[in-house]
Amino acid sequence: MLLDRSNSAVMTRYVSSRDNLRILMNLLRDTSKSIQMEAFHVFKLFAANQNKPADVISILVANKSKILRLLEDFKIEKEDEQFEADKAQVMREISALELKEQRA
Repeated sequence: MLLDRSNSAVMTRYVSSRDNLRILMNLLRDTSKSIQMEAFHVFKLFAANQNKPADVISILVANKSKILRLLEDFKIEKEDEQFEADKAQVMREISALELKEQRA
């Protein structure tokens, strides 16, 4: 629903909220694999947002090592090339955040 073009303003506002980010980060740690997977699909929107607000960046940078560790261990039951590609991209985005913030 967030990815639908007609909802782009809603999606942009959603991924600019530090409260929404915190909720998603907690859902990534849920015991249910289904919830983790759905949370990942929304979390990757936060990582991909090229106009992250400073407070969202600071949360991601502060939790960078935990996020990367969690994603590194995040596996799904069946092999899925798109999931692995998305996960690798999210990990690159998160890894690069500290570098961007240090340059700023």
